[in-house]
Amino acid sequence: MVSTLKLQADLHIHTIASGHAYSTVDEIARAAAEKGLRGIALTDHGPALPGGPHPYHFHALRFVPEVLYGVRVLRGAEANIMGAGEIDLPDDVLPKLDVVMAGFHEDCSPVGNAAQNTEILLAIMDRPQIKIISHPGNPSVPLDLEAVAEHAAKTGTALEFNNSSFIISRIGSDHNCRQLAHFCAAHGTPVTVGSDAHFHSTVGELSVAQQALAEGGVDPEQIINRTLETTLAFLNLES
Repeated sequence: MVSTLKLQADLHIHTIASGHAYSTVDEIARAAAEKGLRGIALTDHGPALPGGPHPYHFHALRFVPEVLYGVRVLRGAEANIMGAGEIDLPDDVLPKLDVVMAGFHEDCSPVGNAAQNTEILLAIMDRPQIKIISHPGNPSVPLDLEAVAEHAAKTGTALEFNNSSFIISRIGSDHNCRQLAHFCAAHGTPVTVGSDAHFHSTVGELSVAQQALAEGGVDPEQIINRTLETTLAFLNLES
């Protein structure tokens, strides 16, 4: 059962580098270890979002240890979508990262009607370096959700079910996320569940989004972060 599955990795976490998050890498890794997680991804925002770090921040993630407190630490980014197939990180950064997710953020991304947004997002999913689409259920960015789920299945891109969207961020996401879960179940779309933690105490908080996936009929095998091993395999990383 999806709802009772103990997910082993949290792939959407922000540190103080994002400018509007409030915990360090060390605090985040300690919290993850205390909650029994085996993996975390550091996914600070790209530089286009106000307060976001300089691109060199992502080059310098090589200084972060691969393992802290027994937890595998993945170096990543939540890039901002800037247009059809365009994000706010330079191409030379992407190979240095373990995971790249991309999402619309109204403070810097172009947001139009559902047809325009969907066209932009499908082009983003055509980029093999972008593995995850963050919070596609955001009601402020209308999408053709079935087309998104179908194309994500075709390209092998994971769609994120964002726990924070159900609780504190992007209020009103509930309906879209539940609808998207049904489409993901129908098309066999890979999905991930992320906390979108901006403070270390919420690292690994995934249960509300996980319940929505269960109610939508998503198979546990579709959840890429169900174990550390399935996470690393999806990202083409070594154990």
